[in-house]
Amino acid sequence: MPIINYKTKELNYKIVYVGPSLGGKTTNIQAIHHSVPSHFRTPLQSIDTDGDRTLYFDYFALNLAEIQGYKTKFLIYGVPGQPYYKSTRKMVLNGVDGLVFIADSDKYRMSDNLESMLDLKGMLREYGYIYEDIPIVFQYNKRDLPDITSVEEFERVLNSRGCKSFEAVAIQNRGVIETFKAICEEVVEKLNRTLATGRSNQGGMKNHKLG
Repeated sequence: MPIINYKTKELNYKIVYVGPSLGGKTTNIQAIHHSVPSHFRTPLQSIDTDGDRTLYFDYFALNLAEIQGYKTKFLIYGVPGQPYYKSTRKMVLNGVDGLVFIADSDKYRMSDNLESMLDLKGMLREYGYIYEDIPIVFQYNKRDLPDITSVEEFERVLNSRGCKSFEAVAIQNRGVIETFKAICEEVVEKLNRTLATGRSNQGGMKNHKLG
């Protein structure tokens, strides 16, 4: 549901990184932030515990080149995966335009990945979202571990929609930018389809948050 301001010709997309705790969400967001020149991004805001685990959420805004004449901003969030912070995840998911699901490749964390996916789907339903309609990209992180879940099993268990997916080692910045570019492309393509449908059905659209 990107926010479109036709008067100022601005687009705001909200992208949320989700997945189990310690799966690599914060590492991804930090890597993206560091890879972008400072004049294109806001400072990275994080609240961490002493153990460097995400306590609340990570956030920064990224200004990109114009898309079809509109100034484009991506609002990037990473939410904590711990069950205790479910209310935080639910709050941040409100108004989401695209999701990146970071799965932990550690073979012994498959149940955590699945639990996180079920939790995500449940919260989306509470907001009235249809999971199958929301752009989502999967990242299978920590591929450098010695005992990992196969990509084939991840695809079967988590990626029933057949969405784009990437193998990654986020601490080495492998697969991070590819994942981010993919979700940006997905949300922009969905907006283009929505606008095309709106023009054909309504002959024009006013300023509003698209649903």
